Amino acid sequence: MNAKDAWDVAYAQLELQFDRSSFDTWLRNTTFLKEEGGTFTIGVQSAYARDMLQYRLYRDVHRVLCDVVGHEVDVQFEIHNPPRPNALDDEMPLFRLLAQQAPNYEPAPWHERIATPKRPDLPESELNPRFTFERFIVNGSNRITYEAARAVAENPGKSYNPFFIYGGVGLGKTHLLQAIAHVCQAKGLRTIYIPSEAFTNDLIASIRNKTTAMFRDKYRSADVLLVDDIQFIAGKDSTQEEFFHTFNALVTFNKQIVLASDRHPGELKTLEDRLRSRFEGGLVTDIQPLEFESRLALLEMWAAERDVQLPYAVLEKVANRAQSNVRELEGVFNQMVAKAQLGGLTEELADMTLEQFDRPRLHGRQPITIKQILEAAAAYFQVPQAELTGKSRTSRINTARQVTMYLVRQLTNTSFAQIGEIFGGRSHTTVLHGCSKIEEDMEKDAGLRHHIETLRAELRR
Repeated sequence: MNAKDAWDVAYAQLELQFDRSSFDTWLRNTTFLKEEGGTFTIGVQSAYARDMLQYRLYRDVHRVLCDVVGHEVDVQFEIHNPPRPNALDDEMPLFRLLAQQAPNYEPAPWHERIATPKRPDLPESELNPRFTFERFIVNGSNRITYEAARAVAENPGKSYNPFFIYGGVGLGKTHLLQAIAHVCQAKGLRTIYIPSEAFTNDLIASIRNKTTAMFRDKYRSADVLLVDDIQFIAGKDSTQEEFFHTFNALVTFNKQIVLASDRHPGELKTLEDRLRSRFEGGLVTDIQPLEFESRLALLEMWAAERDVQLPYAVLEKVANRAQSNVRELEGVFNQMVAKAQLGGLTEELADMTLEQFDRPRLHGRQPITIKQILEAAAAYFQVPQAELTGKSRTSRINTARQVTMYLVRQLTNTSFAQIGEIFGGRSHTTVLHGCSKIEEDMEKDAGLRHHIETLRAELRR
């Protein structure tokens, strides 16, 4: 048996002994290069695979190879990427830029990266300069999440890993992720902040252009990876598969992962169990709408930054009216600023502006319909519309149904009796009781409040 055949036999045995995900990640694309003086040299496609095999999995690979050969041999791993004609022309723009800037670039070994000087920021790492910890308004509903984010930024990979933030739209998840990224970049760490959709698009492009090895090295060589809107990878099998291996590679080397979603990982029903369990294995915290005092403080900060004078009474009206999320608050604030700059802002004009904001049917917008509410609730809770309006009384369906009835009552002019007819012929009393129960539970159940505010925001868009 020659050396290459020996490696082929060992490779087949290793495929049986390793679990599928580990084998696919570290050994699937290895190549026999040579054997000299009892040392087998195996080619791998990236530095992270080389380091993993050389320092973490060496004992298993060495044992199997010795058993096949029948005597003691050594094994080493080298990066081996066979050149392709005109390969540079086919790469994605990011990789072409890196190659042009540093033709001999090769990622440093994992154990050397801790002390690596600051690298140029990647395009995905372009951050909003306004999203810093100093500009984040802290109150009782988000203090724990804020403090945890500060701890992650100060000690990435050590405090909480992964760190998972969830909450409704416009509550500050992106702000906190980018605030962490700002601090980590300032430390000289290779930091990637990216929406999950961009991760998926990057993966698709790498498959199309045959640059998957470079794609993997890009993400798996990060010191800090922050992925926004991670809920959008649910149901996308290839993206979930790739992110699973990326997650494992980073956590193995104590690299920090920060994720944000509109809901708790346990509620992402089409997310693979292996990913859900990993997301829940770190620190999972929620972020709630700002309290009145915090909304008012935020408005005052915006006014000072833009050097505009708004009557305090107007700021109070805005803080009272726009309660669901910061984006809504900023939208109303911008309207007030525009009115003030175009001709003066009185309390009467402010009241008219707020009244128009509360009635979406004005200015050409159509009123929210029952059909839209049913479709949005069915998609959000991931239940068929027929079950929402049907007879099923399971706990999950019942909660989703009561929330939907509550929103129909709040956002349309439908009577309790009419709502009862829509939802399976239920009585006026049943609908009234369900809506009252939702109102009471919202006061003490942050999760329920999050569901309702998220659905309300989606319907207003």
